[in-house]
Amino acid sequence: MKITINIDQNTAETSLVLTCRQLTPQVEKLLAAFRIIDKQIAAKKGDSVCLLDLNEVFYIESLERSTFFYTANGVFESEMKLYELENQLAAYNFIRVRKNTICSLQKIKALKAEANRKIKITMENGYQIIASRMYADELRKKLGVK
Repeated sequence: MKITINIDQNTAETSLVLTCRQLTPQVEKLLAAFRIIDKQIAAKKGDSVCLLDLNEVFYIESLERSTFFYTANGVFESEMKLYELENQLAAYNFIRVRKNTICSLQKIKALKAEANRKIKITMENGYQIIASRMYADELRKKLGVK
């Protein structure tokens, strides 16, 4: 891959031009990384591809080799793997709470201690997620609760 950077003092806005022979999975991952910088992520709803604002995402769940974004406007599907999203979204206050779930710390409404050190998370949309013991301590640490 060849990378060229042009610095122009007269440019009003930074732009990115990507030239490729075809849209490969590697190119799509590269584009996804740049969108995340702008707090947006591409996801599908039906036949349409939408750019979701990360501030609108309550949680992300991986089910049967598919990844789903849950927002107030519905459920969207992504081609990205959960571990890829976890790494990219950590800087935007997303945290893994289960083997198959990442949630937005900003969208948590309430926490309730459960048996066996699990935590019941109530999101702003009313949906409840159980944080497993494996991830509960890190959740408590991030939120500053005991």
